[in-house]
Amino acid sequence: MNKYQVLDELKQKLDSFRPLPIEIVSNLHEDLVLRWTYNSNAIEGNTLTLKETKVALEGITIGGKTMREHLEVINHREAIFFVEDLVKKNEPLSEWQIKSIHQLILKNIDDKNAGVYRKTNVIISGADHVPPDALHVESEMQSFINWYLTQGASLHPVERAARVHADFVKVHPFVDGNGRTSRLLMNLELMKSGFPPIILPVEKRLEYYETLDTAHTKNDYEPFLMLIANIAESGFRPYWHALGVTP
Repeated sequence: MNKYQVLDELKQKLDSFRPLPIEIVSNLHEDLVLRWTYNSNAIEGNTLTLKETKVALEGITIGGKTMREHLEVINHREAIFFVEDLVKKNEPLSEWQIKSIHQLILKNIDDKNAGVYRKTNVIISGADHVPPDALHVESEMQSFINWYLTQGASLHPVERAARVHADFVKVHPFVDGNGRTSRLLMNLELMKSGFPPIILPVEKRLEYYETLDTAHTKNDYEPFLMLIANIAESGFRPYWHALGVTP
């Protein structure tokens, strides 16, 4: 049985418990928003701990931490809520959605570049892959959406979500905030298909960056797809724990 069949079986099992009790949904959601926000920001260098992120989400300022780090926490939660609204609408991915998510990520941090494709060339620190010239960003993003609507539509939802993530960061359309945006886009795809969102743990940052770079420079997506599929499998665990069932 391949990995995607395993994931389909886990999803069928979870679906058999739906609708989930409201208190379980609420509890899982609060935990999800916290862990997703903490890990996604930590991957990008935010120094707030998990507990400090929880406090920041409650609106309390942490001494010795920058205003930017606090805003990254609040903005990320708003972006998750926006993604959840998009899931309910269940529309195909669009450039408007991508720019809107990015706008929330950089709100009050860099309003000039929030939701705006980059006009300058960038390098990704530590990566061999060099993103396309700024002049090509518009056309690359159009190609990305075209791929999503055609070839992408025939892929397994988890593979499609992983490819959306990888191909989006390959273009690196924004000056800043591409990583967070890509993980939100990946989870938007997963959630539309009824899969739990994926939380990439900061502990896997090195493997995450290395497999992405392999996809971008060698056109070998397999290591990245396997990493995402494995983390997708672990995304069911909080549900089994909350429901008191063994997978």
